[in-house]
Formats: sequence, structure tokens, C-alpha cells
Amino acid sequence: MSKKSNIKTTILFVLSISLIVTAITTYLLTVYYRQVCFHILGRFCESLIENNPDSKQTVLEILKTQDFHIASENILSNFGYYPSNLGIMDTTVFGIAAFSFLIGGILFLFSFWYWHRKSDARIQALTGYLERINTGVQGVVLESSDDEFSKLQDEIYKTVTELYQTREEALTARNNFAENLSNIAHQLKTPITSISLTVQMAKEHLGDTGAAEIERQINRLMHLEEALLLLSRIDAGTLTFDRKPTDVFTILSLASDNLYELFMQKGVLMDIPEMGEMNIHVDLNWTMEAVMNLMKNCLEATRIDTAVHCSYEKNPLYVQIRIWDEGEGFAKEDLPRLFERFYHGGKAKNTGIGIGLSVSKAIIERQNGIIRAFNLPNGGACFEIRFYTS
Repeated sequence: MSKKSNIKTTILFVLSISLIVTAITTYLLTVYYRQVCFHILGRFCESLIENNPDSKQTVLEILKTQDFHIASENILSNFGYYPSNLGIMDTTVFGIAAFSFLIGGILFLFSFWYWHRKSDARIQALTGYLERINTGVQGVVLESSDDEFSKLQDEIYKTVTELYQTREEALTARNNFAENLSNIAHQLKTPITSISLTVQMAKEHLGDTGAAEIERQINRLMHLEEALLLLSRIDAGTLTFDRKPTDVFTILSLASDNLYELFMQKGVLMDIPEMGEMNIHVDLNWTMEAVMNLMKNCLEATRIDTAVHCSYEKNPLYVQIRIWDEGEGFAKEDLPRLFERFYHGGKAKNTGIGIGLSVSKAIIERQNGIIRAFNLPNGGACFEIRFYTS
């Protein structure tokens, strides 16, 4: 509401209250006046009858011919008359009082309704503004008003402006980080390639053990370079997903096939039961990459002649996938930090660079899913993925 509207509302409130007070005062004065008239008339009749007892019947007849209606404990009460029944005053006064009360009540209700409507409209406008801001609509401006909500509106504008600035700064920092990470990865590529070629040429002069160790470190550096490029794409939001309905059993089978040699070398089985067709809306290749990281983590933690197990089920809210091993499980202190980048748990063998689980988490969460890790009651580490249907 504007300042002008506030003045109008205040005037309506004052006017309505004034009319109501006037009506009540008029009514009370009228009642008092009727009481006074009743007592005066009662004393008059009493004196008349005392001085002239024979006039009692005449007084009674006169009173009956009048429409008097007032009550008091005097001689008139003995004749069955009361203050409320004595018609000395004209009904015009009561009509004016009732009319004033009615008009005052109407004005009061109208001013209250008008004030409530304006306040509700302002609240709705501010709420709608915040809803549009939350949906990403920028440049929305509310009409400036001078009312009790103006200070709140100013504070909302300040907060929204600060949040926009903070968001822009955060986006800039994230993009800079992703760009720097990508540049580092590309810079690593050249020396890695050069070292790899040098090792190939020097193999005949080095022992097999030395050459193998150098190759292993080169492969690790190449894996790090690929991982840094992937992280930069995730942080910059440029990692795109071709999401299509995909059967869960297909994802698990393809991931297992890609890790077949590793499982054979370790002497570990992969148990993937076929539990009926269950589709999830995901990118096949990236989801398979995330699942492979989880399977490799279980493979590293399990022993020879054991198995890594998978299961999946569906309910109206989500499709759930579980991958678990028969190892010792996660260390209690590692559970809160499993999905942190470059984190190596206490039981890790330092064969990786520590980003596989964090990459899996990012891929799953960007496809309307969540992941958690926990230990099974009978031993073994378990990863649980849920892809929500909407």
C-alpha cells in the first residue's frame, strides 16, 4: 500500500470508530434519560394519589391510555409498568443510534477488509518475486511502494543482489578452477608422451624390472591426466549425458565384461543375477563408468576365491542397485570421507589416485540419483545407488 492509501485507511478506521462510539453514547444517554423521566413521572403520580386518593382510578386510566414502558420500584411498578415499556422518548433517537452503529460497523469492516486485501496483495507480490528469483528469472523488479512492507522489500532486494554477486563470483571461481585443472592436465600430456617414447627406446639398455616400473608410473600419470580432464569437465558443468531408458542388468553386465581380466587375475567371481527388466533414465556409457569404479573398489577389498555381488530392485519412487564384496568392510573413520577427491582410506593399497568414487558420485547425482556406502552386518563393504523416477 502507498502512503496515500494508508491515510485513507486510517481515516476510515477513525470514522468508523467515531460512529460506533457516537451510537453507543446516544443509546446510553437515551436509557439514562428514560430512567429520569420514569422516576419523575412516578413521583408525580404518587404525590397526586396521596393528595387525592379518589384520583387513583383516573391516574390508572390515564397511564393505560399512554404507551408508557419503564420499570422502577415506585408506584408505577405496582401498576405493572417498567422503564423499558415507557414510551416517553421518540423512536427517532433509537433509529439514529442504530443507523450510526450500522454505518460505523460497515465502515470498520470495509476498512479492515481493504487493509487486509492490500497487505495480502503486497505479500503475494513479494512471494511471487522470490519464487521467480528461485526459478532463475533475472532482472525482475517490483514496483516501488511507500508502506509498511517497503523496508522488507528493500532488504529482499539487497539480499537478492548480494546472492547474485556471490553466485557470479562462485561460478567464476569454479570456471577458473576447472580451466586451470584442464590446463594442468594438458601440460602433463606432453612430458608423459616424451617419457613414454624415451622408455621404449631405452628398454634394451634397462632391465625388465626397471622398464616395467617406469611404464607403471607412466600409466599412472596418464590416468591422472585423464582424471584431471574429467574433473575439469564435471566442475565446469560441461559433462553432457545422453540419457535414455536403459536396463539395469545391461549396465551391470557391460561393466563386469570390461573388468573381466582384472577379476580373472585376482581370482574373484562376479555375481550378477538377472532379476527382470528394470529401466533407468541414464547415459549408458557414463553410468557404466561409475559402476565400474564401484566394482573395482570392491575387487580391491576382497580376497581370492570370493565374489563381488550385485542386486537391484524397483519401487514406485526409485530403482535401487547394490554392489558389495566379501571383504572386511570400510574402516569406520573412512566412511564419512569415501567420496572425497584424492582421499585414500586407511586400508587402501595406493594403487589408484583416489578420484574413482568421487567421479562415480558426481555422475550418479547428475542423473537424478544418490549413492551411499556402508558396511554389511555380516561383513563386507556395500555401495547402494538409487535412481529416482522423477
